[in-house]
Amino acid sequence: MQEILAVTFPFFALVLLGYLAMQRGMLPESAIPGLNGFVLFFALPCMLFRFGASMPFAQLIDPVLIGIYVLCALVMVLFTIGFTLQRAPGGPGVPMKDAAFGALVAAFPNSGFMGFPLLIGLLGERSAGPLIGCILVDLVITSSLCLALAQWRPTSDSGTPHGVWGSFWRAMRGAFSNPLPWAIALGAVFAALQVSLPGPVSDIIRMLGDSATPVALFTIGAVLWRAQQHVHSRTPPSQFVPVALIKLLVHPMLVLSGGLIAHAAGLEVSRFGLLVLVLSSALPSASNVAILAERYGADNGRITRIIMVSTALAFITFSVMAWAFGVKRV
Repeated sequence: MQEILAVTFPFFALVLLGYLAMQRGMLPESAIPGLNGFVLFFALPCMLFRFGASMPFAQLIDPVLIGIYVLCALVMVLFTIGFTLQRAPGGPGVPMKDAAFGALVAAFPNSGFMGFPLLIGLLGERSAGPLIGCILVDLVITSSLCLALAQWRPTSDSGTPHGVWGSFWRAMRGAFSNPLPWAIALGAVFAALQVSLPGPVSDIIRMLGDSATPVALFTIGAVLWRAQQHVHSRTPPSQFVPVALIKLLVHPMLVLSGGLIAHAAGLEVSRFGLLVLVLSSALPSASNVAILAERYGADNGRITRIIMVSTALAFITFSVMAWAFGVKRV
């Protein structure tokens, strides 16, 4: 356990440092979009490009693992929405838009900003392949579905039907504007063609990719602080603590069960790949969902609290889960 904590503690400490730096006024709030933009458009794409270009396509896209992860993500979304829409005893219900965003934070782990550096630190660089599959599913399918459900309504003001499928395709078009899937795809193309970048260009990519870990973790803390400052609603714990626990406990156990069922059905399930999927699912909720909730007019106070609680508890729950699976630092 001490060996696991030696890896996880610095990562969560960097998140806390980002939060405290903003809280103490060491950085202005106006710096957060710059930090976020640097990680999203420069550092993480370079990291993902390097991993995509350094491993065979079969290690990047394992159809069995992706199928398990997709099905579990869909179950998580439906389960969390059904759970949330039940009116809490003695309290107000949660509208569909807020339920959909709650499902997104329950099914969307922070694989990009936190998962890559943390799991690579624990399991080594070969964990990048299954992680890339998780990121593609979360960015393209899970987020598009939840955004579609959040925007869906039976009819428009003019009486025109608005189906889930129309909203889903609009949300998916938005997902493809994210640079991360394109960085992965470009790296895979370079690997398939066995093309190498010129030395100086490769050095730039490497330097930017190496900066992703500390800046991304610091940015998570800064984004969480900012989201908390823009909360304008009071949310009872009964509406956010259970969803945080669903994210940290139910999601990884569902993925593990899905993998065991697939194996029992005769499918070839990589044990290492399944371990990566389970630990990725045990990560806290993606912090950028709070920004999306604010943009789409959802209850960002509830979403922010889910992310905050899941991030705080994940230091314990993730570390215990990694220890329980016998993970040893590479």
